[in-house]
Amino acid sequence: MKRLLLACLAGLLILSGCAWFESKEEKSAQELVQDGVDFFEAGKYKKAVESFEKLRDWYPFSRYAILAELKIADAYFNMESYADAIFAYEEFEQLHPRNEAVPYVIFRIGRSYFNQIDTIDRDQSNAAKALDTYQRLVQQYPDDAYAGMARSDMVACYQSLSGHEFYVGRFYYKNKNYKAAKARFTAVVEKYPDVGYLYEALTYLANCDAWLQSELQPPEVPSAP
Repeated sequence: MKRLLLACLAGLLILSGCAWFESKEEKSAQELVQDGVDFFEAGKYKKAVESFEKLRDWYPFSRYAILAELKIADAYFNMESYADAIFAYEEFEQLHPRNEAVPYVIFRIGRSYFNQIDTIDRDQSNAAKALDTYQRLVQQYPDDAYAGMARSDMVACYQSLSGHEFYVGRFYYKNKNYKAAKARFTAVVEKYPDVGYLYEALTYLANCDAWLQSELQPPEVPSAP
C-alpha cells in the first residue's frame, strides 16, 4: 500500500514537472515579444508587462531581452505607475550604461518625476528630482534630442520651485515673520530670476528690509520737560 502511494506521488510530481516545462516552453522568445508589443500597442499594459517579464525571465540571453526590459518600464510609465517606471528605467541604465537608449531612459526618469509635480502650495520634491535628472541628461548628452526636450521641461521645474518659494515667502510675510519671508524672497531672486516672480519678490524684499530695520531701531526717548 505504501509503495502504491509513493508511486502515485512520484507520478504526480513527474506529470506536474512536465506540465511546468511545457508551459514554460509553450512560446518562443519571438512569440512573447510579439505578444508584448501587441498588448502594448492596444493599451493593455498589464498584459504587456506579463509577456515582457516572461520573455526577460525565460530567455535572459535572447536578443529581445533588452527590449523587454525597456518596454516593461514604458508600460509602467503609460499606466502612470511612476515609482515602478523609475525603478525599471534606473535598473535598465545600471545594467546597460552604454546602450543607445540611455538618453531616452534618463529623460523618462525625469518625466516620471515631472508628471508628479504638485501645485506650488505643496511639496516640490518631485520638481527638484525632475530638475536634477534633466540636468544630468543635458550634461551627459548635450546634443541629444532628448536633452532638448528636457530643457523645455526644466523651465516648468524652475517656475514650480520659484512659485513655491514665493508662496511660502508671502505666507511668512502675512504672518509678520519678516526674517523668514526675506530668506524665501532672496531665494527667488538669486536662484530663479528669470521665471516670472522676480519683480514681485524684489518688492517684498524691500518691504521686509523696511520692517526689519524699523524693528532694529531703538524706541524714542521722550525729551525732558
